[in-house]
Amino acid sequence: MIPVAFDYAAPTTLDEALAALADAGDDGKLLAGGQSLIPVLKLRMAAPSVLVDLGRVASLRGIREDGDAIVIGAMTTHHEVANDPLVARFAGLITQAARAIADPQIRHRGTFGGALVHADPAADLPAPALALDAEFVIVGPGGTRTVAAADFFEDMFTTAVAEDEILTEVRIPKREGWGTHHEKFTRTAQQWPVVGVSAAVRVADGAIVEARIGLSNMASTPVRATAVEAALVGIPVTSDVATEAAIGAAVAGVADGTNPPDDANGDPAYRRHLAEVLTRKAVVAAMLGADAS
Repeated sequence: MIPVAFDYAAPTTLDEALAALADAGDDGKLLAGGQSLIPVLKLRMAAPSVLVDLGRVASLRGIREDGDAIVIGAMTTHHEVANDPLVARFAGLITQAARAIADPQIRHRGTFGGALVHADPAADLPAPALALDAEFVIVGPGGTRTVAAADFFEDMFTTAVAEDEILTEVRIPKREGWGTHHEKFTRTAQQWPVVGVSAAVRVADGAIVEARIGLSNMASTPVRATAVEAALVGIPVTSDVATEAAIGAAVAGVADGTNPPDDANGDPAYRRHLAEVLTRKAVVAAMLGADAS
């Protein structure tokens, strides 16, 4: 199907982009990588009168260090994120999640910020962003504001970014030496995950001393499993049966309080079971990959 007719703006600066968005009003739509928006336009599930393409705004791209955080520009592609040494060193969970997205073609066109603002609860990036306490820098007519990940994802396909605002960058606290693992289950290659789990653990003195767990497709937003995080603290880092049993007991309630969807890929009970299985696998893998020094 062919999209309905629309006007097209291609600003080269953030100020120009904000102005074009303001001029478009309620009928405007931002275009980042287009991997989610363009199919929706072609199906005529959305019909904006103006598209504001951010592809030429150079200030929205790139990855850098800033004190105790790494900063990823919203228009940085998944491929760039997946292959950046700073991200791999300080936020390995983001590296692993970016590498798991769809296929190479999508990763070369899709953008880090675009995927997060799209806020599909089954997507790979929202859960690790939540687990790692990412902060989202948003610019609009009222100036610049920073929103914590816990407040950024408001509902399915809904975030704290207002219609007249633009996500410019994402700040992720550095966690060098943490063990990380991104685990998901799909029925077919490149499908949205039925359930996804993002795990990060810090190890010291032979035991887990801190853990972060994010769940995908277990509610209308990504979910942080804080009770499981607390239960994992103190478990010794070994590869024996006793440690795996302790981890199994710690993650047994990972699906408590979630509201997973019921669709052709599985009912809520099936997804809760998957969440427990995948969390156990992810935590074991992350634990064994952590820097114990």
